[in-house]
Amino acid sequence: MKRKGLKMWFIIGALLLIIGIIIFLCIPSSPTRNDFNSIVERKIKEANGLSEEVFTETDIQILPLPVQHYFRYCGYLGTPKMNYMRASFVDVDFIMSPTRTVKIDYQQLNLVSKPERFALISSSLYGIPFEGLDSYQNGKGSMKGKLAKVITIFDQRGENMDRSSLVTWLSECLLVPNAALNDFIIWKSIDDTNARVTITWEGITVSGIFNFSPEGELLSFRTSDRVAVDMKGEVTKADWSGYFQDYHPVNGILQPKIMKSVWHYLDGDSVYFNQNESPVFIRYQ
Repeated sequence: MKRKGLKMWFIIGALLLIIGIIIFLCIPSSPTRNDFNSIVERKIKEANGLSEEVFTETDIQILPLPVQHYFRYCGYLGTPKMNYMRASFVDVDFIMSPTRTVKIDYQQLNLVSKPERFALISSSLYGIPFEGLDSYQNGKGSMKGKLAKVITIFDQRGENMDRSSLVTWLSECLLVPNAALNDFIIWKSIDDTNARVTITWEGITVSGIFNFSPEGELLSFRTSDRVAVDMKGEVTKADWSGYFQDYHPVNGILQPKIMKSVWHYLDGDSVYFNQNESPVFIRYQ
């Protein structure tokens, strides 16, 4: 009789534990999400009020002609200079490995006054919540992933992450174009539709080439200064590109509706981010 009572209490305890785990996994908050929200709140508070100017022709005169065309074509001249950009995607195809593609939600914050960028990745693996936090500040990049909200499955840091994070911020500087006017960014003309851009920050120098349509649409950014790092930390050297498509007006500014990221491997290109062309939502402050 006593054994039956102990067995019953064991079963009840196990069921309560399972219910507790399910509730914990289902609630929207998590340490990773809380960290991201805390960073965003703090960085936005620091950035607000830094600029009350508007973009002018004088600002862009030193830029290569295709970059000038971009500012004019998209309608930035005469509009307020932004302090940061927030962007978000929903249900993006993300290739984690050659055999696994997952759907992710992706939120990011890009700062203007210095190269800083933060992104939150939300998804699931085998039905278990997965979250990632990309961070770049003070010249240091990191990428941390957690399963079931508390189990760290990777935490990548080091010079490769520092370089990759810096060049990612650089690749998006024209989406938040006040960043492109910083004096630590060097522009060089190539021809009517291409311009090279270089940034040096915290002892690291990276560069890439922006490609534009003749009208002024930003089409792509390509660099050799980023490496592919998988979940095991293994590194593959390859060119990397970001693509920008389907421009549409948002509050009087033309913005790309589609953004993709591509690795140019020796055996072929891999559209590892947003092959399904989920739209991006961009807003400024």
